[in-house]
Amino acid sequence: MNELLKLAKEHLRIDGEQDDTSLALFIDSAKEYLTGAGVEEQESQLYKLGILMLVTHWYENRTGVSDDLPQKLTLGLQSIILQLKSW
Repeated sequence: MNELLKLAKEHLRIDGEQDDTSLALFIDSAKEYLTGAGVEEQESQLYKLGILMLVTHWYENRTGVSDDLPQKLTLGLQSIILQLKSW
């Protein structure tokens, strides 16, 4: 199991492997999201937090009716993206 998948499962308190495929998709999508925002993949803790924020949001809102990220997530993620891009 890769590090980000393990971290996401611990954070979301998921036991077992039934959600591994969805979580892997969310992790890959979060990486693409950050890449699209101009952030290169890296091993920093801040990068991992950005991934975890997106994965958590997408996992917990799988049946949401809106594609928009909530304001709190947007502001926190925007701050992380700006900091990562400046490194």
